[in-house]
Amino acid sequence: MKQYNYLIVGAGLYGAVFAQQAKAAGKSVLVIDKRPHIAGNVYTEEIEGINVHKYGAHIFHTNNREVWDYVNRFAEFNRFTNSPVANYHGELYSLPFNMYTFNKMWGVVTPEEAAAKIEEQKKATGITEPKNLEEQAISLVGTDIYEKLVKGYTEKQWGRPCAELPAFIIKRLPVRLTFDNNYFNALYQGIPIGGYTKMVENMLDGIEVRLNTDYLEHKAELVALTEKVVYTGPIDAYFNYCYGPLEYRSVRFETEVLDKPNFQGNAAVNYTDRETPWTRIIEHKWFEFGKDKDGNDLPKTVISREYSSEWRTGDEPYYPVNDEKNGELYAKYKALADAEKNVIFGGRLGEYKYYDMDAVIAAALDRCKKEVK
Repeated sequence: MKQYNYLIVGAGLYGAVFAQQAKAAGKSVLVIDKRPHIAGNVYTEEIEGINVHKYGAHIFHTNNREVWDYVNRFAEFNRFTNSPVANYHGELYSLPFNMYTFNKMWGVVTPEEAAAKIEEQKKATGITEPKNLEEQAISLVGTDIYEKLVKGYTEKQWGRPCAELPAFIIKRLPVRLTFDNNYFNALYQGIPIGGYTKMVENMLDGIEVRLNTDYLEHKAELVALTEKVVYTGPIDAYFNYCYGPLEYRSVRFETEVLDKPNFQGNAAVNYTDRETPWTRIIEHKWFEFGKDKDGNDLPKTVISREYSSEWRTGDEPYYPVNDEKNGELYAKYKALADAEKNVIFGGRLGEYKYYDMDAVIAAALDRCKKEVK
């Protein structure tokens, strides 16, 4: 007799949602994570009364009512709206690209003027069918905005010239001929009051969790305990990189506490020039409006500078490099995964796929529904 119906490898969103749903269906579950904490990359840690997003800013947004209702069972969400600011050598622009951006860039006042300016710059380049990210961006926003607000930021983020990046990366770039500063055009948006760690803790309530436990190091003894494994770690690591490692971009953070109430006046400021080494600065207190849990103004602030880098073994993998080469490599690993008995591969690393939070929750809900029906 096995001790558990499911062993969940990884206490991030996919693992926590699957575990919660499996337990609710009467299954016995063990969750493990090699980190010393739950919640994966949405982990938040309280510093000076501020819930600090330790692995980068996570803003929940979705149009999926089922997912929104689900997460609200485990946390109350505030009304945070993501309205980042772009800093280009000290010039500040609104994001997403909207009428405030176009007015600051060109002095235009009406949507017709803005659209005409973009079309004029696009025509001047002769681009008809964009072949790469650079051409796609210019066709969406023109050359001025591309040069100031897209090119430097994107090349820092991906470590490659824009002309060498695929066009699809930027096809969803929000461009609005309105005065709308809401970056995510989603029906539901916010941050869990008290932080994401508390939300995941509530999901895992009553479930056995073992931290500082590396599945791949203790695979034989762990597999012996369970009927089925839900694996949310890197798929290439599971197969000991037998075809070579998949590529990722990683992110490094420099976080500091400042003895002042306000550093930049906004949760996120993107530095879009190539010369500034970081991609953005997050000021965590503004995700919860600068207040503590009792509604008092916080006297200090915590900021994190983000630096994008090429992933190397030992780094935290963040963004899959979804180019043709890595797509072919992933297909080989996917074939091995499909042949693996009693193992479900899920989540960002298990599926080598960039997931928004709502999408990873929806995927876990759907997979668990099929599993335990």
